[in-house]
Amino acid sequence: MQAYEIRRVREADRSAVTGIFNHFVENSFAAYPDKKVGPEIFDLLKNMSRAGAFFVAETPDKEVIGFALLRHHQVAEAFNRAGEITYFVLPQHERRGLGARFMETIMIEARAAGVETLLANISSLNEVSLNFHLKHGFKECGRFQRIGQKFDQDFDVVWMQKFL
Repeated sequence: MQAYEIRRVREADRSAVTGIFNHFVENSFAAYPDKKVGPEIFDLLKNMSRAGAFFVAETPDKEVIGFALLRHHQVAEAFNRAGEITYFVLPQHERRGLGARFMETIMIEARAAGVETLLANISSLNEVSLNFHLKHGFKECGRFQRIGQKFDQDFDVVWMQKFL
């Protein structure tokens, strides 16, 4: 098994994070845009991250192959105890424990920020992510039916929740 380092994101990761996100834009239902995005996505993700909880995974050769972040569910303080998670790992590096490591890293950050509930919104056509979240203690808590369309296919947005 290859050793990966998970560390906080740096400006030098902009291109890699953009490339990873665009891989999922073009090839899956994991990212919702239907067209490639520019490097400004890095700034958007960084600004969305809660208290700097934005991480990358890199190989021993320093290749960034995934990223994860914790963000606010809503901007109103009434929702401060809930946080949303987002993460992407390139397919050739899946099933090596990185998702679980990202999840653990995010849970540590979430608890430190006073988050009691993690939320994830997932395309109903992203079975890998749905199964991953179920395996890691998330439960479906809501579903918006047929609100998304990508690659000429309708999909639901499934909300999943885990209490910390």
